[in-house]
Amino acid sequence: MTTLFSVFMQGVFLNNFILVMFLGLCSFFGVSKETKSALGMSATVTFVLAVTTPMTWLIYYYILEPLKVEYLWIVAFILVIATYVQSAEFIIRKKSPSLYRALGIYLPLVASNCAILGAALLIVSWRYTFVESIVFGVSAGLGYSMVLLIMSGIRERLELSEIPRDFQGAPIAFIVAGILSMAFMHYFGVFVI
Repeated sequence: MTTLFSVFMQGVFLNNFILVMFLGLCSFFGVSKETKSALGMSATVTFVLAVTTPMTWLIYYYILEPLKVEYLWIVAFILVIATYVQSAEFIIRKKSPSLYRALGIYLPLVASNCAILGAALLIVSWRYTFVESIVFGVSAGLGYSMVLLIMSGIRERLELSEIPRDFQGAPIAFIVAGILSMAFMHYFGVFVI
């Protein structure tokens, strides 16, 4: 029997999409340069995860499974995700044009963010209930947000540091992400040496 607390811990820490499952890395590296854009992307991804995971659960168990067309799950899930991402993009463009410009190309890429599709596929694969799918969607978004904001803070500090020219930009970002991942997995007992 899975408790809601354990589902929450799975989403935030034990199966963190960025540091444990390595999903959503494109937006992670692209948006983590500034805390403002990282905060906006975090809110967007959390919103989309919170809305799409229960919706995809309903579609799978009340449409695809009864009609015995489970093989269409990826196509159906992508349609749901794209719909909600377009809605989020429209809202951000109207409410915060500066955030919309700061997120740039990464906002439309949320529709193809493998973390969001991964969450939809995992809730079905792990046989979560409807309530567990909601908790997992929200907690996965919070875990994504936590790591994205930590990384943006580190990268802002790195801009003020003297880093050898060959390590500036993407190389130091990958090194920091690797160290964060190892520390995270070791601390939460996922990675045992």
